[in-house]
Amino acid sequence: MPSRKKTAMFASAFFTCVCSFVMICVVLATQHWMSSQVGFSGTNSSVTVSLTYGLFSGTCEQFVDAGLQVSEKTFQVADNLSKTKAKSMITAIIVILVLSLLSSLLSSGFSCTNAVSNPYQTFLGPTGVYTWNSLCGIFVLTAMILFPVNIEENGLSVELARGCFSFLHTHIKSAHTYGYSYWIMLLIIFLNIASIIIIYFYDHARYYKKKEQERPIENAPKDVILF
Repeated sequence: MPSRKKTAMFASAFFTCVCSFVMICVVLATQHWMSSQVGFSGTNSSVTVSLTYGLFSGTCEQFVDAGLQVSEKTFQVADNLSKTKAKSMITAIIVILVLSLLSSLLSSGFSCTNAVSNPYQTFLGPTGVYTWNSLCGIFVLTAMILFPVNIEENGLSVELARGCFSFLHTHIKSAHTYGYSYWIMLLIIFLNIASIIIIYFYDHARYYKKKEQERPIENAPKDVILF
């Protein structure tokens, strides 16, 4: 059975891993990644399309001239994208977040295993927790970088606006605000870092305790050791 200290440390790491897992589920499920105001010029008037969307779905509203709302509808992100690059990058972000979800799940499993037992395999110990938490953090950080790139380089919001209202003409300007679903990913990264720090302190303390136990033997007289 593990010591009380080890159980407490790994139980804390398990809690942060579970929180990370739940947060990734929230990020995937919600559609508050981005709120955009996309302006277009028409033949006789200017049109502004207001978008709120995530990785799978969103809502769009059309405003003409002085703020007169014409229509509001719900859309599927994949169905509204005609550009291959924008669609491929959205797919890549989803795949990366699913991988981070699996990494977080494995990290939770490894932490729970160490909280209740002493596994013999090295990789099932702190090394495994380090590995899966690091991978989860890297995946989430990659998703955080790819999403703004898709917005700026591939004109994701403009493409979605055109998909909602096909008669839109020349794009004039865009204003973007990142929603809570996007910023939650920062919290996920911090949770992964917290898990790594917790296990590092435990591993560090265990290492020094082991060294202290070996020191009396190293400092003992040779005749006592021989005896």
